[in-house]
Order: sequence, then C-alpha cells, then structure tokens
Amino acid sequence: MNFVTYNYQGNEQIGICQTDQVVSLTELLNSPIDSMLDLISSFQPEWLNIMDERLKSGEYRTIPVSSVKLLAPIPYPRRNVFCLGKNYVEHAQEIKLTGITDTSIPQHPIYFTKVASPAIGQNDPILVSRQVTTQVDYEVELAIVIGRDGINIKPEEAEEYIFGYTIANDVSARNLQANHLQWFKGKSLNNFCPLGPVLVHKSAFPLPLHLEIQCRINGELRQNSNTKNMIFDIPHIISDLSKGMTLKAGDIICTGTPSGVGMGFEPPRYLADGDVMECYIEKIGKLTNQIIFME
Repeated sequence: MNFVTYNYQGNEQIGICQTDQVVSLTELLNSPIDSMLDLISSFQPEWLNIMDERLKSGEYRTIPVSSVKLLAPIPYPRRNVFCLGKNYVEHAQEIKLTGITDTSIPQHPIYFTKVASPAIGQNDPILVSRQVTTQVDYEVELAIVIGRDGINIKPEEAEEYIFGYTIANDVSARNLQANHLQWFKGKSLNNFCPLGPVLVHKSAFPLPLHLEIQCRINGELRQNSNTKNMIFDIPHIISDLSKGMTLKAGDIICTGTPSGVGMGFEPPRYLADGDVMECYIEKIGKLTNQIIFME
C-alpha cells in the first residue's frame, strides 16, 4: 500500500495512491483517519486486507493525482528526524571537506538529527537565502518510519517495529556544517527536509532491502547505488538506536546517502538557483524539488 498525505479542495487528507489516482482512506475504512500519525498509531494489520478488498471491489471514489497537492507523508513529525552519517563506504571516502568529518569508515553508526517543521513534499520549492548559504547540497536517502514504540529492540525483531518506507532528501548547507563543527544547523534550515511522495507499507518489500537508490540534478545522474550497500543495515540501525532510548510510532530515520553528493566533486558541484533534484528509490518512486535562492 502506498499511503499519501494530500490536500484536496483545501482539506488535508490521508489516502492510498494507485498509479495516477488517490483514494480517501477514511472512505475505504469507513472510519475517520485525521493524519498519517493517526494512521500509524492506530494501524491494525487486518486493515491491509480490508483496504485491498475494497480497492478490488471498485466501490469507492477516486481523485486524479493531478487534482491534489501531495504533501510530505508526515508534514509535522513529532520529533526531529533521526539521521545517519557516512553509511555508504564510497560516500565516506568521497568526503574531503575539512571541518565536517574525515574519510574513515565508521565502526559504529554516526547519528544526528534535523528539524522538519514542516517537512516539505513533492514539487515544493526549497527556498534558501543567499545571506545564509550558497553551498547547498543534495543527499538522497531511504527513510524508515517507525510503526510502534520500542526500546532495546533486537535486530531480528526490528521489522516488527517498522511501519513503512519513504524517500528523503537530506538537503545540507556545507558551509554551516564546517563553520559550526557539527551537522545539526547545516541540515535544519527551513525547507531542508523533503519527504515522499508516498509512504510504502513494509509489507510491499520485506527485509533485507535491495533497492536501487539514485539522485539526478537537472537530469544528470549524480548518485547511483543500492540500499544493500549500507554499512549498517536496517535491523542494526533500529536495534542500535533503540538501546536505552525509546523509538516512538511515527519516528523517521534517514539511513544515509551514497556517493555522488556535490561536495564530493573536485571542485565541489553545489546546487545553483533553479536546479531540479530528482531523488529516486526503486518501488517507492521519485521525489522532485527545485532549489530557489533568494537575496
């Protein structure tokens, strides 16, 4: 199931996206679902069969995707987005910018968080002030959405705590990362957390995940890898992060980006005004956003 948060005729709703059509989840379940966080916290596995049967029956109203505005699946996460740094070997090796990190391969996951208030969605512009930064970079990432609360989760039980997966673009201001000697500020500017366009339920592809992951800038392929190349896989990430710390339903975990980011080139190839980013992950789709610099 591909769940979406969308705006239709001024109302924010939750639905299922099928190719070029959207179906209201409230209509399918005959029960009000006010938000994606509401869906996740109240989700029952049998709902998948109920929704599937209703979809096959054709007894529901569809809305063309072209008639709705797709928002981030979770526009306002309850907590900061958890992120992993340097989780692909080639990306760890391509980083050369002194002051951000070195090129060593991590022995343990590197965690940081970023603010998403709100997370932006499909085709939303990333508005950036030139007074703050002109060194803006892209990072396509697979994002995990947690489905229920858990602490000290065992790796073999990790999948039980997942709700689904979406695409994230961990937009980053490299000068701020270097200036502040940490990653939070440079990754938490307004509009720096595009998510979507859909949230795919975990039943669509069980672990382990071997999904193609790519990012194109103005059509040029910059990042091209597979999630099987993560240094720390999804069970490890969930288990390690949950040690002594409760993961909560609706939490978002970005699992790191492959090589090909702008700062990895010599000279660096940061985003320019009007550049279009297309972040693609197999079986999830394509998340597209354009950067707009303002004075």
